[in-house]
Amino acid sequence: MKKYLLGTFLCAFTLISCKTDQKKEGDNASAKAKIENTQKVAPVFKHSLAQWSLHKPFLDGTMNPKNFPQIAKDLGFTGVEYVTQLYPELQDKSDYEEKIMNWAREMKEQSDAAGIDNVIIMVDRDGELADPDNSKREEAIAVHKYWMGAARIIGAHSVRANLFGEEDPKKWHEYSVSSLRELSAYGEKVGVNIVIENHGGWSSDGAKLAAVMTEVDSDYAGTLPDFGNFCVKREGGARWGAPCIEEYDTYKGIVELMPFAKGVSAKSYNFDENGNETKLDYARIMQIVADSGFEGYVGTEYEGPLEDPKEGIALTKALVQKSIDNLK
Repeated sequence: MKKYLLGTFLCAFTLISCKTDQKKEGDNASAKAKIENTQKVAPVFKHSLAQWSLHKPFLDGTMNPKNFPQIAKDLGFTGVEYVTQLYPELQDKSDYEEKIMNWAREMKEQSDAAGIDNVIIMVDRDGELADPDNSKREEAIAVHKYWMGAARIIGAHSVRANLFGEEDPKKWHEYSVSSLRELSAYGEKVGVNIVIENHGGWSSDGAKLAAVMTEVDSDYAGTLPDFGNFCVKREGGARWGAPCIEEYDTYKGIVELMPFAKGVSAKSYNFDENGNETKLDYARIMQIVADSGFEGYVGTEYEGPLEDPKEGIALTKALVQKSIDNLK
């Protein structure tokens, strides 16, 4: 009888011990899972070069824009963002679709030879997508579709357009939504995004551009938040060049545009002795970018007065990387 009771006690003790060990293991696994779930995974960023950074040597003829992929590669970038207005052959609009496709095939060859990614085509001077004239707006949409076809050829994920045209904000919203709905529907067919940069006028009002994107509601329409282009109005109604008389809050605007971002444009103007941008808080901006969940290419876009723009490009790229390295 004593042996039986002793055996029963030992079995019960063993069972309790096993259950206790299992509970501890379960608690430890649960705690480990909670820790892992609360740990931030560092976002993955890469560096692309916006062609506008070198617009002066391209426009004065000291550099050939067709060599841009190799130039960017030599400067340490793995992606490029083209600017259409820098190619002389594209300024003549006769047989324009054919010219665009020829350009795309040539740049595909150049980028393949350089071993670099084509990221974005930035389209300028090809009609206004918020034009109050219906026929002009339709023409602009048609031309932007050509460029989306070109982006497909070269493997770029997006075409950057502008939303110039109508000055009345309500009508601007209406025309912008209409154009982007048509272009994003086309983009879904060809696998290319249409993206809008805060690039002057109402597009530089973060809330208004975000409202357009919300109503368009397409995975193929998005934004390209530029760190510096938040001037809504300039003196005399000028689009560029004149002093800014109404500027949107940069950081508020970036927060509002990041949920729709397909890329970001790291604009820079001047640097202090420590390599920091004198106007823009890059650490704050890149934290906003990272906190939004965005990953991918960050486009360096130097627009300052340095005689050698390559120096400004290097400073901008270094500042972007320092900001990435110091993310919280």
